[in-house]
Amino acid sequence: MALSSRQQLISELASPIVEALGCELWGVECLSQGRFTLVRLYIDKEDGVGLEDCEKVSRQVSSLMDVEDPITGQYTLEVSSPGMERPLYSLAHFERYIGEKVQVKLTRKFEDRKKMTGQLVGVEGDEIIVQVDDEQFVLPIEWIDKANIVPVF
Repeated sequence: MALSSRQQLISELASPIVEALGCELWGVECLSQGRFTLVRLYIDKEDGVGLEDCEKVSRQVSSLMDVEDPITGQYTLEVSSPGMERPLYSLAHFERYIGEKVQVKLTRKFEDRKKMTGQLVGVEGDEIIVQVDDEQFVLPIEWIDKANIVPVF
């Protein structure tokens, strides 16, 4: 799950601000729709993220992005918590959620599947291990397009 150069730049710009405000930058998404871009920052902290946290981060990061101008054209900045269906972006995120149910979408087919839902059973090197029914799949992190926690009620 390599970050695009734009996501990497925004992450590098926003991370110090987010940390200074007592939060962790969980992830960055850039969704382009023609000439318009949605920049979504996910923030987290131990005791949970509130609206006030999102507002503070939004104001500070927005000001910095106005100066640094990492996005060409129009964009909207959105700041939120990762929520219950928490997206997973890095090996460290996967390590934190071993034992949880996850949904993984791949960039290419792996054993005739591009999407799978199962229990995250481990991380080895740069691969994750997902148990789907009676079968374990070892998936290289660079093949993962999108992954998130599946809430179990």
